[in-house]
Amino acid sequence: MNYKETIDYLYEQLPMFSRIGEKAYKADLSNTLALCNALDNPQNKFKSIHIAGTNGKGSTSNMLAAILQQAGYKTGLYTSPHIKDFGERIRVNGEKINQQFVIDFTERTKQLTAQIKPSFFELTVAMAFEYFAAQQVDIAVIETGLGGLLDSTNVINPLLSVITNIGYDHINILGSTLAEIARQKAGIIKQNTPVVIGEVLPETLPVFLNEAKNKNAALTIAPNLYSAENIDSNNTLLQVVIKNKLSSKEQKINLDLTGLYQVKNCITVICAVNELRKIGFIISEKNAEHALENVKKITGLRGRWDVLQHSPTIIVDVAHNTDGIKQVMHQLKTQYPNATLHFIIGFVHDKDIGPALDLFPKNAHYYFTNAHMPRALAYQDLIKMAESKNLKGKGYDRVNDAIHDALKFAAADDVIIICGSFFIISEIEDSYFDPKN
Repeated sequence: MNYKETIDYLYEQLPMFSRIGEKAYKADLSNTLALCNALDNPQNKFKSIHIAGTNGKGSTSNMLAAILQQAGYKTGLYTSPHIKDFGERIRVNGEKINQQFVIDFTERTKQLTAQIKPSFFELTVAMAFEYFAAQQVDIAVIETGLGGLLDSTNVINPLLSVITNIGYDHINILGSTLAEIARQKAGIIKQNTPVVIGEVLPETLPVFLNEAKNKNAALTIAPNLYSAENIDSNNTLLQVVIKNKLSSKEQKINLDLTGLYQVKNCITVICAVNELRKIGFIISEKNAEHALENVKKITGLRGRWDVLQHSPTIIVDVAHNTDGIKQVMHQLKTQYPNATLHFIIGFVHDKDIGPALDLFPKNAHYYFTNAHMPRALAYQDLIKMAESKNLKGKGYDRVNDAIHDALKFAAADDVIIICGSFFIISEIEDSYFDPKN
């Protein structure tokens, strides 16, 4: 098989959560362990950092990887889902996984795959671990896929665990309360291993305290140590002063991820970097500051408050749950208080999107669309749900047709926002994205 045939095989032959949803989710680690055992346990051949959370875990993973790479460490990065190309999921020093490695690994594991029938995610996790071991990385940043306790990535023994936040997402799998969801995420906390928590709520704090105590894990709550001041985003850089609450020392950060929600992630990352320094990593403030100013260039991250053009402004954000949409709305009100807004939105059908739709303004223009995958919510159904919330607009089977119409109707000082799903963003024409990103 060539690379395209290999990727098609992985998509079509293996259950893939992003395509079919809950049916692809395996609520145990047996397949991942079987794959890793057959590969001589590559997950034990490199150091790692494990990151979970409802929102922000992808951005946090990329920031940490950029900092480690800038500090001179050969750095692996595993994230999901990808936006444009499978190789985005598995990177070493920002470079996508070698295509021949993907082909060879898939061929090598075909017999075992036929026997144990892993999901797409289980096999690609094992692929990432094998690649990082083969590449002899100094450290790998591993993002969970869903939850934590039973997530396929949870076979590693990391040097540090990070949990960004807890919100309502995947409640059909992780639990219907914040405490239940927190217990799943807290499953990545390991014995005698430090853990950084990016945000706590009254319902989640006891869960983290209890799990950390049971595992003898030193727990750090990032916002207890750091605060953010003088926050300003100009769609090129997000500028913020991070203040150490104990020493009153201030650090000015210029971040090329310009969503205001990245301030919380940045505080979490700075806290995590301090923990890494405690266990022997040499990371200067200069390294960290340069990396944070160039995350997109270093790691290839995209889709987080990405400004694709001006006049009119087009913004793409992968916000896909209530908390994520809430952050998008906050930034729009802050940064574009008087602009006419055009929303191009699409969702998946297996989530309750009612609370998210409640957050959208009634006086905006709407372009309802869908991705081309089994999990997508058909735009016709989205229109009906939106109309029940007094959100009115037209429907489009393809996101690029929606963009075309929005550009036709929008004035130069209007703002077009594309959000609701990774998967509609993945279908945006490449020409809209900066090739450097």
